[in-house]
Amino acid sequence: MKTLSFAILLSALTISVNAQIQKDHTLSVMIDGKEFTGQPQNLKFGGYRYITTSSSKPDQNLRIWIAGWDGGYIYEPGLYLVVHGDKPDTKENLKKVEDYTKYKGIAAIKYVIETKSPRMEYHVGYSENNNEVIEVKRTDDGFLEFNLNCTLNGTWWKEKTSATVFGGLGRLTDKMKDKAITNASGFEQDIDPEGNGYKKQKTEDKIILKEGKVRLKLSPEK
Repeated sequence: MKTLSFAILLSALTISVNAQIQKDHTLSVMIDGKEFTGQPQNLKFGGYRYITTSSSKPDQNLRIWIAGWDGGYIYEPGLYLVVHGDKPDTKENLKKVEDYTKYKGIAAIKYVIETKSPRMEYHVGYSENNNEVIEVKRTDDGFLEFNLNCTLNGTWWKEKTSATVFGGLGRLTDKMKDKAITNASGFEQDIDPEGNGYKKQKTEDKIILKEGKVRLKLSPEK
């Protein structure tokens, strides 16, 4: 597998993938002690599975990227090693799972929450190489279930003064449109601050995900 950064993958997904949108898909997780729930979108991108869940007030989004080596959807139960969210498939990470004895593949997680509206400040979390896992199960009632507990590296972002000033009313209008699209569709429309007129702050912290569970309804042929 060629190295493919999480950021590049996410950009490609907005263009190249088809979503499986089903009402019986569910996600729930405690994030820093607060419950986050939603209806996840289940996307296909070659041998990758990409699960994205958004909610509003405040805008927030949780993404789980998980990769097996079968060239299609991942249906094999087992443990998937959680790796660095921005550098997932490095040689070192792939070496840890190459014998398929302990791990079935790798996974990466990203979380974004708006901390000052309208999208002026963000708190962003990426998974790291902490030897954490996502457990995948196939249930008797026809679901693929993901269970996770992990710690993300948190960073804080503020909109640059220059972006606010020079963007003016047009930038504000675009942000409100993006918020509306995110809230209506469940997809993260320009919710990422990186490279979008925001400055990363010096403060870093940890974002704790506990009791995470995703349930995706399997298609009849699976």
